[in-house]
Amino acid sequence: MRAPEVLLKRLESELSGLNSAVTAFSGGVDSTLVAVIADKVLKPKALAVTAVSPALSERELSEAKLTASEFNLDHRIVRTNEMDQQGYTENSPQRCYFCKNELYSQLNVLASDEGYQWILNGANKDDLGDYRPGLKAASEHQVRSPLVDAGFTKSDVRTLAHYLGISVWDKPAQPCLSSRVPYGIPVNVTTLKMIEKAEDFLKDLGLSQVRARHHDRICRIEVVPEEMEIIIVHREKITEHLKSLGYLWVSLDLAGLRSGSLNAQIGRDPGKGSE
Repeated sequence: MRAPEVLLKRLESELSGLNSAVTAFSGGVDSTLVAVIADKVLKPKALAVTAVSPALSERELSEAKLTASEFNLDHRIVRTNEMDQQGYTENSPQRCYFCKNELYSQLNVLASDEGYQWILNGANKDDLGDYRPGLKAASEHQVRSPLVDAGFTKSDVRTLAHYLGISVWDKPAQPCLSSRVPYGIPVNVTTLKMIEKAEDFLKDLGLSQVRARHHDRICRIEVVPEEMEIIIVHREKITEHLKSLGYLWVSLDLAGLRSGSLNAQIGRDPGKGSE
């Protein structure tokens, strides 16, 4: 493990050569680290931008705002329109490409209008081996990935974020709500609201990580194995509430939470990808 002081110097060096930058800021640990260091070395020509759409939960938006305020980032909210694109709503395995293409298109316009030279994202080296169609959109829009350029793994990101006192240093990955819908099932606002309400309810029970996988009228709950007992204890309450949202059946996936579990549809191992 590399010392955080070394990591900090490397990332500062990577960013200090930029004249100005807009960071695509989700509030997760990766983009937070990029935004915080960009703000440190480029201020006042550093801007953090969070994209809001039905695929972002209100909980995640509130947490992103709070994280930005902790470091007094110049933070802005933009509304993206991926839900207006058939390529996104038809929910093919390329869905994330259309989302990121919409985001980076908007950020490029913003940067051009306001004199920012670069668009930055929070991709790290570990992401390069995952199934991430959004990286193709980043390449097409000349978006820079300073964590990749600095050679940061996810472990490096968390190490430096912890050293800097970033509160989300150990925050689990939280992909967008559309990632709960199996490929081929169309994504719409009604479905995303069902998923958001289901996950909010489950998180309020004390679960640290949870996915409410949407299989039409079935909600398949994924949690880490050590928290399955919480589901069992509250199973009647959970079933009643999720049925009130419109589900007919509620199940617990005994394999536990796997980031990317829906990628099994396309022959990729669970745990690979941002789903």
